[in-house]
Amino acid sequence: MFAREYLGEFEHLVLLALVQLEDRAYGVTVRQEIQIRAKRDVSIGAVYATLERLEAKGYAKSSMGEPTKERGGRSKRFFRITGHGVRALNLTHQTLQRMTEGLALVRKNV
Repeated sequence: MFAREYLGEFEHLVLLALVQLEDRAYGVTVRQEIQIRAKRDVSIGAVYATLERLEAKGYAKSSMGEPTKERGGRSKRFFRITGHGVRALNLTHQTLQRMTEGLALVRKNV
């Protein structure tokens, strides 16, 4: 039986956003990164639910930032990828590469 360490599509996108954003990753910036790079509209609720799921799996870790004036004194919850998350990301990339190896992917104008 195979271990379930590979990522679902949206988990994959969220972890990639964490890597891109480095120390600036919190719910809103993760959502923006996915919208810009993947050209995909996502709800903030879906982003936070996925971040929490990734944290529960040990693929991401969160910490609270300093309170900010523009947020009415509230802190942002920042996320970063963990070593387990990097391994899952690499496993997912390797799996996708193996699945597409030898395929002639056709690009059609739609």
